[in-house]
Amino acid sequence: MPYKERDLAIPMNEWLFENIEDPLLFVDAYGNVVRHNQGVLQFIKNIQKGPIHTWFDFNRFKEQEEASVLLRIKDGSDRLFHVRSKKMKIDGDQKYYAVFLRLVSLTDQVQELKDQMNQLTHERSEGMILHKQGEFVDCDLTFERMFGYSKEELHAMEISSFIDEASQADLEEMLNSLPDRPFLLKAVKKDSTRFYIEVLAHPFVHGDEVLRIAIIRDVTQRIETEQKMEFMAYYDELTNLPNHHYFKSILSHTLEQEQNLAVHFINLDYFKQVNDTLGYQFGDRLLQSCAERLKKLLDTNVFIAHMGGDEFLILQRGVSSKKEAEEMAASLVEAFRVPITIEEHEIYTSISIGISMYPQNGKTAEELIKQADSAMYHVKGNNRDHYKCYEPSISKRLETQLSVETALRKAVKEKQLEIHYQPQKCIVSEEVVGLEALVRWNHPEQGMISPGLFIPVAEKTGLICEIGEWVMREACMQNKKWQELGFKPVVVGVNLSATQFHQKDLVSKVKKILDESGLEPKYLELEITESMAVSNEEYIIRTLKELREEGVLVSIDDFGTGYSSLKYLSRFPVSKLKIDRIFIDENRKQNKAIVKSIIHMSHSLDMRVIAEGVETNEQLDFLRQERCDEIQGFLYSKPLPPVELEEIFQQNTYH
Repeated sequence: MPYKERDLAIPMNEWLFENIEDPLLFVDAYGNVVRHNQGVLQFIKNIQKGPIHTWFDFNRFKEQEEASVLLRIKDGSDRLFHVRSKKMKIDGDQKYYAVFLRLVSLTDQVQELKDQMNQLTHERSEGMILHKQGEFVDCDLTFERMFGYSKEELHAMEISSFIDEASQADLEEMLNSLPDRPFLLKAVKKDSTRFYIEVLAHPFVHGDEVLRIAIIRDVTQRIETEQKMEFMAYYDELTNLPNHHYFKSILSHTLEQEQNLAVHFINLDYFKQVNDTLGYQFGDRLLQSCAERLKKLLDTNVFIAHMGGDEFLILQRGVSSKKEAEEMAASLVEAFRVPITIEEHEIYTSISIGISMYPQNGKTAEELIKQADSAMYHVKGNNRDHYKCYEPSISKRLETQLSVETALRKAVKEKQLEIHYQPQKCIVSEEVVGLEALVRWNHPEQGMISPGLFIPVAEKTGLICEIGEWVMREACMQNKKWQELGFKPVVVGVNLSATQFHQKDLVSKVKKILDESGLEPKYLELEITESMAVSNEEYIIRTLKELREEGVLVSIDDFGTGYSSLKYLSRFPVSKLKIDRIFIDENRKQNKAIVKSIIHMSHSLDMRVIAEGVETNEQLDFLRQERCDEIQGFLYSKPLPPVELEEIFQQNTYH
């Protein structure tokens, strides 16, 4: 039936009908608008042109006595109206509908709710969306920009389509509850970018319709900051390994479940020297490389952490025996004997490992870590590059070391240290050609204290640098004094610790001592160990060349006990090799072959050879036969104080 507005006796006051602000119209059973007030015209300009289904879906409320629905007007503007209708009888049996219209403006209608939500979250709202059980209804411009969709695209989407799969369960909970708290969801933009949003939803109940308006905030920066803080709390940023706090937590938790486990406390040998010579940035690179090497061991039974500095921790689960823990430690030690290449540097960095077993060595995380640490320091004091399971005697030795450290600091301050010199004799001429300066501790109450007791403590505490510099200065001054007394000049050898050798200003310190003492550089010989020589090849070569350019001699001590690489030996400006006493003490055929090889190799490289620890004529005869150049040992003389050395000088051709 065509639309024709006519007079209708509506059931309300005519003045009120015309002056009410909300749009109100009456519709007959066919959808024809039979009466409307002036309020309708501000929203529907062409109301005279047709029945109500021209603008709204009449069927949505036609069969209901009362209805409250959201409908979009069909004028191309895509505006949303809240439509409330009531069926009534007018003019007898004729059915009519009183229809109220209210424009749903997302910004205007929910501003008060928005302010309330802001008070709950104390944050500025970002975007808003209106939906019905996950079906998109409307949104504001900020929401569109946040997700990268236009409103037209969003109309065809459900809320779940722009929420990451990992957050779907939380979304479902939010849609099926009356949330009184913000929900954190991971969202997906149109370009597939993942980001974090915080959603605070509030339901509207309109008749049989339940709508929700949600405030959406982009909280990606906050979440990433929180994640970074959490990472920093549990992980080491340099190595990306768990830190000691996380390790301790995992270990404590494992103790509640596991019957047997082992803790490995790992320390990188000579790491401080690398830092001192190549810088902290290079040291960081080395730590990262070591961490990567350790990560290759990761499996379900191994948990690795960075304790800090040059120390790492490993939790080994399901350990059936001490032997199994030692086998793993042995494989670690062997893995680190392979050099690490960083830039143009080839770094040999061995490791020392202490092991503690649960429940034998401790019942708590703190005890197990402490005992493994103690065992590791025991290894550090015994040539490193090895492993050791904790034993009760280790704690006693550590207590002894602590007391030794205190007493040693006092000894340095009160000048209780002195130097003894062991003569080095030429096998051919039988003349004294050199002396090795050896530090001794003459305690006022305990007498002479073994170097094997206090030297490791000095190295661990850093006192070795101060002691070593003092020994070098005293040895140079004493050697110069002997020359001034008329004795024929000899070379004095001074042992350099790894810590000393890797000091950046080593060469300048040596030059200063020589200047102060007046000793010519050719009468000073610095002894380094073989393991030191391969720890940082490029730095070693550069430092040795600088020393040789100054005229200082260099020898390698304990040769044959370490890596014994001809590659580095041929490149180093070394004047002499010292054969370690272990090859002299034992009269085995294999050892004799090794000694022969060292002597012949050294001579081919134009280096002299000295054998230390010579105590028998049989050993001397063998060395003479193999054309060894010099000997040092009790067969000729033990280390002596300066006064007693003068008697040896007077008995030789040096006077």
